Amino acid sequence: MRVFFGLGKEFRSGDRLQGTRLRRDSSYCSDTLWLGGVGGIRQCCLRVSAEGTKLPQPTSCHATKPNMLNVHLVPHTHDDVGWLKTVDQYFYGDRNNIQHAGVQYILDSVVDQLLKNPDRRFIYVETAFFYRWWKQQSSSAQRTVKQLVNEGRLEFVNGGWCMSDEATTHYSAVIDQMTMGLRFLNETFGPCGRPRVAWHIDPFGHAREHASVFAQMGYDGFFFGRLDYQDRARRMVEKEQELLWRASDSLTPPMADLFTGILPNGYNPPEGFCWDQLCDDPPIRDDPDLEDYNVDDVVKRFLAIANSQALAYKTNHIIMTMGSDFQYENANLWYKNLDKLIHYVNAQQANGSKVNVLYSTPSCYLQELHRANLTWALKTDDFFPYADDAHDFWTGYFTSRPALKRYERISNGNLQICNQLEVLGGPVSRKGPFGEGDSQTMKKAMAVAQHHDAVSGTEKQHVANDYARRLANGWQHCQVLVSNSLAALSGSSAERIYCDNLNISVCPLTESSKKFSVNVYNPLARPVTWPVRLPVNGTAYTVSDARGESVDCRVVPVSRATRGVRRNRGFAVNELVFQVQAPPLGYSTYSVSLLRDGPPPASAQHRTPTVIQNKFLQVTFDPDTGLLSSLSNLETKQSIKLTQNFYWYNASDGNNLESAQPSGAYIFRPNSSEPFVISQTAETETVQTSAVQEVRQRFSPWVSQVVRLYTDSRALELEWTVGPLPIHDNLGKEVITRLDTSIRTSEIFYTDSNGREVLQRKKDFRPTWHLKQSEPIAGNYYPINSRAFIKDDVDQLTVVTDRSQGGGSIHNGSLEIMLHRRLLYDDVRGVGEPLNETSGVFPEGLVVRGRLLLSLDRPPAAADAHRPLAQGVVLQPLLTFTNGDLSPNTRLEFSGLQAALPSAVHLLTLTQWDKDSVLLRLEHQFQSWESKVNSQPVTVNLQKLFSTLEVLGVSELNLSANQWKDEMIRFDWTPQTDKKPPLKMSKDPSTWEVTLRPMEIRTFLLKVSLR
Repeated sequence: MRVFFGLGKEFRSGDRLQGTRLRRDSSYCSDTLWLGGVGGIRQCCLRVSAEGTKLPQPTSCHATKPNMLNVHLVPHTHDDVGWLKTVDQYFYGDRNNIQHAGVQYILDSVVDQLLKNPDRRFIYVETAFFYRWWKQQSSSAQRTVKQLVNEGRLEFVNGGWCMSDEATTHYSAVIDQMTMGLRFLNETFGPCGRPRVAWHIDPFGHAREHASVFAQMGYDGFFFGRLDYQDRARRMVEKEQELLWRASDSLTPPMADLFTGILPNGYNPPEGFCWDQLCDDPPIRDDPDLEDYNVDDVVKRFLAIANSQALAYKTNHIIMTMGSDFQYENANLWYKNLDKLIHYVNAQQANGSKVNVLYSTPSCYLQELHRANLTWALKTDDFFPYADDAHDFWTGYFTSRPALKRYERISNGNLQICNQLEVLGGPVSRKGPFGEGDSQTMKKAMAVAQHHDAVSGTEKQHVANDYARRLANGWQHCQVLVSNSLAALSGSSAERIYCDNLNISVCPLTESSKKFSVNVYNPLARPVTWPVRLPVNGTAYTVSDARGESVDCRVVPVSRATRGVRRNRGFAVNELVFQVQAPPLGYSTYSVSLLRDGPPPASAQHRTPTVIQNKFLQVTFDPDTGLLSSLSNLETKQSIKLTQNFYWYNASDGNNLESAQPSGAYIFRPNSSEPFVISQTAETETVQTSAVQEVRQRFSPWVSQVVRLYTDSRALELEWTVGPLPIHDNLGKEVITRLDTSIRTSEIFYTDSNGREVLQRKKDFRPTWHLKQSEPIAGNYYPINSRAFIKDDVDQLTVVTDRSQGGGSIHNGSLEIMLHRRLLYDDVRGVGEPLNETSGVFPEGLVVRGRLLLSLDRPPAAADAHRPLAQGVVLQPLLTFTNGDLSPNTRLEFSGLQAALPSAVHLLTLTQWDKDSVLLRLEHQFQSWESKVNSQPVTVNLQKLFSTLEVLGVSELNLSANQWKDEMIRFDWTPQTDKKPPLKMSKDPSTWEVTLRPMEIRTFLLKVSLR
């Protein structure tokens, strides 16, 4: 019998956990009817499904009038979780010389004003701020706020820790930050606090994977503010600003269908109707005895705006966002005028006016659209790239602040490792031999970093520094936890050293130690083989694995580029290179010893080889230029011409006839469609050993690269080092690498969406409207999160990136990726600062290093290579080091799984939920069309998953873990173009066996005990 923890209720193993589950104040989901209110009992937000299940829904919406145009006024504030000021400065209202904004005062003022009139409404979005504010409130103030939420007067929308960027975020980090914010709302307010609507009013373009994620989180709809100016013009004419977005080509509709509304004024009020202290529109002056009585004028202007807006929408309901950035700090100004506006406009109904104005919320507005029972235009692509004018494409931020983008991606991997080891190590991981550690600090830092002015690179420099500092602090907390957990699992409490600068060959321990061990922890649910490179000063070493067997290792000299980039932070002259293997969700330990009298290290030859190859790949070079000339897959017997070089676009300074728009943090605007080549040739040196072959290329003092082929690798590594970008010529520079091939691409290439599903892109083309192209380069750039590829019928070249970058295919057979930007002008989008990064280490301009992995395959099998390759870059192994000999009883190898998961399945989340339970997400990582082998349903047995955890109970949740899966009922919407598909609910073979279909993510709460 399986007993599921029910906090006072028990469930037998045969139950699918129907009916009442957990008390409202539990840490999970809630189903009790939360009753509250003044002067009697009032039901909050209950909707009854066809099956009779009661579900949250606003019953607190004001009545509308069926024979009138209903104008839904939505009071709101848009509170950036960092932008011009840091997140803490915004909360407290500090540094108002930069921007007047203080979130704590906004929430104080809004709550006060809501209590003065029960008709008033307000929505709040950013849980990172609300959480800070809530902790500071008295218990009586908290009761008051709960009452406002229960009565639908204060409504949460979106509800994530932040409003995430959509171009540069990885889906795993987005899911994490949404889960964190929604969990706080669920635990604090119960079902009335659960947002029904996703709300991304400010992000600069919209990703299909975000819409898919929101649908799987149970949202009824999605509203955003920004879309391409040409797209909006067409949609206004066709009345398609409200649509149905089918956000997956693999998940069965309507699983990833999301009703999507495009707001009329971005997220601002209509012109002339902004009554915040930050605005200068005139208030409503309604005393006829006083000067400047203006009620008639206000009503007339409002009616004209409402009737004009109604022409672009399909129903007799329209929405107006009454608020903007950091507004409502003095909420009385807004509400006093909104009360009057509603009163005087509605008074005109007695004179025959057909306009009805009401306080509303996005969910109340959405409910009316659903009741209209119309059909809606269907969209299957995404909303990138975004332009707000002919020469203003927001495609620069796809690459802006490349070092921060990489640090965020590394931090995501570190957080997943921290989460996993907290579960596998048990309670001792949080309090053990190395002190008290936690994962929460890193979770919050990563959640804030997903904000649309954080990882996007569109914040001021001091704010970017703050995001990085938070991530570093989070990792410090996690390191204690990881050390405690590994001590518990290995039986050794020897000190563990972390070397976070291995990419520039810095690690004080390995540089000086004669004997040390390396623990390689693998966060993937399959075994991995991984090349390790350690900075050393010896010339010969022996390496042995966990079984004591010798491992082939070679010493190579540190490159000139690495010596240049690390400055005086490390002093190793050599690198020790060897290959490690680690079991799934586990570690393996390698011992390294210095040999006194070993052979000298491999020397670098100053000549260009014509070829480097292993048993899988062959790479040729042009001996005259030192550049790549071809790539061959020896297994599949395919070969392409491939040249690769580095170029820079001259960033517009805004001083030209067509437009005054300069390139900046947001906007990419090159002065010319032809980039400048940095050098036609590369100086080269070659290192060839049994472990690795390298061609080190130097293009200029500020661009170099290593073309690297490891012995057992099916991917070619290009490690690029770019910077400091020279600006003494007063020219801003946007540096790209371009791969030119013999593949016949017909102007088509492919990019991923937030690291998951792949979308087709075509030059100078948009699937839903006839594009008038005005920026031939920037208008063809798209976000690349983890991979892009070009292909024809025979060959597919996939490039896996190590961070989010922008790129395009401007010429047939070519793929270009922007690596680094340094600009001299602000692009007039609010940040007020040119993107000109320097640091203490690099006062003359930031140097950035990264990797591209190239894989050449036959198109039908390419995903079988690039899916695991990309996951391996996102979740790479963590190396920790111990000096000297390990104690003899140390456990040198461990796996947290009983067996590796099937190749199609990715373990997305394993994290402690509360004392006795863990949250598990399993993901099918293939699209339905991309693999003969892997695009099939796969079944996993949850009881046979873990080696150290006994699974005592299971219940399935929605993607954001704030509803029971079988109670997640969403509005259904009918597309114009096809029949409403019946959703066939497929049954799992048994309670413990769960089946994953292509691109499906399933979320489980497991009751566990350590074996």
